Amino acid sequence: MPENYQPSKFQQFNGHGDPRQHIAHFVETCNNAGTDGDLLVKQFVLSLKDAAFDWYIDLEANSIDSWDDLQNKFFNRFYSARRTVSMIELVNQHQEKDEPVLDYSNNWRNLSLNCKILYLKYLLSNYVFKACIGNYATLFKQ
Repeated sequence: MPENYQPSKFQQFNGHGDPRQHIAHFVETCNNAGTDGDLLVKQFVLSLKDAAFDWYIDLEANSIDSWDDLQNKFFNRFYSARRTVSMIELVNQHQEKDEPVLDYSNNWRNLSLNCKILYLKYLLSNYVFKACIGNYATLFKQ
């Protein structure tokens, strides 16, 4: 560890939740001290508890070659419960008859957060916005 190093306070992962999100939080927390791979490997155990900590201590000695290796082993052991949403699913979303426009747009936006195709997501959000405006405008025609 570097001289005058102060360990960070990490969010602890217990084996439940999103492992990718945990790694992202861990790396961001470590950014204060630098994200050198060896330092990340040494500190990672501090971010684990319960089943995740048990997994870590059960790894064979010297079985981790690098930060990338540790991440791969971690992701292979802990699966993300977060589901990925396809573009087709986003396109097929529609506003229910009595659903307020704001509720529909919020539901669609929340669903779109799990879609990994960013540019198309941008285009679709414009599509949803225009559809909502169109539905809103028809209220005044009556």
